[in-house]
Order: sequence, then structure tokens, then C-alpha cells
Amino acid sequence: MPRLLTYSVIINSEGNDSMPKVSLNGEVITNWDTFHDESQRVFGFPEFYGRNMNAWVDCLSYLRDDDGMSQFRLDQDEVLRIEVQHAERLRMQAPEILDDLTFCIEAINDRYADYGEKPALELVLL
Repeated sequence: MPRLLTYSVIINSEGNDSMPKVSLNGEVITNWDTFHDESQRVFGFPEFYGRNMNAWVDCLSYLRDDDGMSQFRLDQDEVLRIEVQHAERLRMQAPEILDDLTFCIEAINDRYADYGEKPALELVLL
């Protein structure tokens, strides 16, 4: 049974296979540079991606619009599932990255709520 940490973070969930999803590899994320390398790769951020958390938030804040900031375009009822593989390894190697990732996903979902939309992101720690 998954344990819900916040409205957007789930640990060890089976999940819905039809939901759009990305997988971040927690084994290769050891610092901010490798986090942004992995994020740019899996989300399809543009070449000019700013490689900081402000840019990360901006790229994922308009997934229901066709802004071209990621490879994903969500319908109104869709949620992008962000799976962090080897989350415990990431927590040991770079706990601040996992903390900021959780915080930023919550902030992005709050931004969607401000526009009267449902949350667009779900963080799953595996």
C-alpha cells in the first residue's frame, strides 16, 4: 500500500500505467549538475534550459499549454507522474535535491490550483 507524504508525493506506489510518466535515475544524480542533466534528458527541456530550480519550475508550470518547454502536453485531466528510481540512494547522495524537488513540485501544483486547475504533477519515490 502506498504511503502518502503530501498530496503530490507517494512512496512505492504501483500507479496507473496509462498516466504519462518520466523516471529520474537517483543513482546518477549526485549533485545539481547531474540533476539538471537528467531532468533535461527525461523531460525534454529545451537547449536553452537555465539549469536551476527556477527554470525547472518554469518548464513544468505550463504542461497543459503548448509552450514547448518540455516534451509533455497534458490534457486537463492528466497528471505527469515523476518517478524517482533509487530514491533512497539519491537521499543519501544529495538530500537537498530530493527536498527541493518535493518542494518545487508542490509549488507547481499550487500554481495550477491558483489557475483553478487540478495538480499536474505527482512525485513517486521508488
